[in-house]
Amino acid sequence: MGKNKLKKFEDMRSWEHVYEFAQSDYATVDHPLKGRWHEEVFGNDHPVVLELGCGKGEYAVGLAQACPDKNYIGIDIKGARMWTGAREAAEKGLENVVFLRTHIEFLPQFFAPDEVSEIWLTFPDPQMKKLRKRLTSTRFMQQYARLLVSGGCIHLKTDSRFLFEYTEAMMAANHLTAQYRSDDLYRDGFQTDPRTGLRQPGAASLPDIQTFYEKQWLARGLSIKYLRFALPKDTVWQEPEVEIEPDEYRSFGRSARNI
Repeated sequence: MGKNKLKKFEDMRSWEHVYEFAQSDYATVDHPLKGRWHEEVFGNDHPVVLELGCGKGEYAVGLAQACPDKNYIGIDIKGARMWTGAREAAEKGLENVVFLRTHIEFLPQFFAPDEVSEIWLTFPDPQMKKLRKRLTSTRFMQQYARLLVSGGCIHLKTDSRFLFEYTEAMMAANHLTAQYRSDDLYRDGFQTDPRTGLRQPGAASLPDIQTFYEKQWLARGLSIKYLRFALPKDTVWQEPEVEIEPDEYRSFGRSARNI
């Protein structure tokens, strides 16, 4: 492991807004913070919002800045990437965003039923060959539905046509209705203010935040896709029986580094 990565891990161990756990610590045993994030971590009763697979954490930080009346938790297993967002949050003195380093499969050990208001999936790996790891599969939907409050919603923001089409098929198979849908968010979801020339949230009511990877996709000329939908509590989940053509550009950009 390089010195730079070691320094990042050392920094994160010293930051109070970063929570790290060994892979096996909470695979089956509940963490003491489960059901207590409001009172023990944030000290308020504002809605708790998760960003799963937060990567460098820039979306979680951007959301925390844009929506100070909500609490944000960026979750990922890649600590060296997470360091970027954790450092930015510390430098900006943001008190409504923290980071949790763990596997997404362990969410039920960290969050109680009805403890979470929203879940963001920002540019997750589409996992075209591994359904069990696909973050919009019914396997994960069952987890999310237990954690979300009644009426709580999922946000999916992706460059992947494959993941977008799969998620729509999953929604159709389980009778879920999109609250907002766009297969080209920067065509549909943002509008230019003619007075200032600045982009403003349109019908999607989204903060105009772009992650490192999102900028890569936009530079490539790819459209950004977005879905928002609520998860009912009583769904008997069914996987869709569909064949979806894989993305052709799978290797592009996902190995890119922000030097």
